[in-house]
Amino acid sequence: MHISAKADYATRALLELAREPDRPLTCEAIAASQQIPFRFLKSVVSELRRAGLVRSQRGCEGGYWLGRPAEEITLLDVTRAVDGELITLRGEPLAGLDYPGPASGLPGVWRRIEADAAAVLGRTTLTALLPGEAGGQLDRKGAA
Repeated sequence: MHISAKADYATRALLELAREPDRPLTCEAIAASQQIPFRFLKSVVSELRRAGLVRSQRGCEGGYWLGRPAEEITLLDVTRAVDGELITLRGEPLAGLDYPGPASGLPGVWRRIEADAAAVLGRTTLTALLPGEAGGQLDRKGAA
């Protein structure tokens, strides 16, 4: 499975916002803190805004906040917001994949891998990833 730079950057940006939910953060501040290229981050944050995962306000007191509470945002939400399908084969979704003959069982394996990845990402919230008392509740396998 390939984790895109967009999904990684989006998650890191959201974790910065979740760390300080009461004040807006600028893309410049997030990019500097997470060592993410600013221009790429601006594009990613725009996608997160369209998906409702962040909200924004213009002006000198402006910036970005989480669009909903950190405990309600999962890694699956983030990944789908910036990448669409979780796993594709040659750019196509796995849903209609079908092979003839001896390879007929292979699409089922690919779909099980996708379902298992979606299950882990779907139960891992931003809160679970935050260090400290409220978060950091992941086991060694990465499950919340």
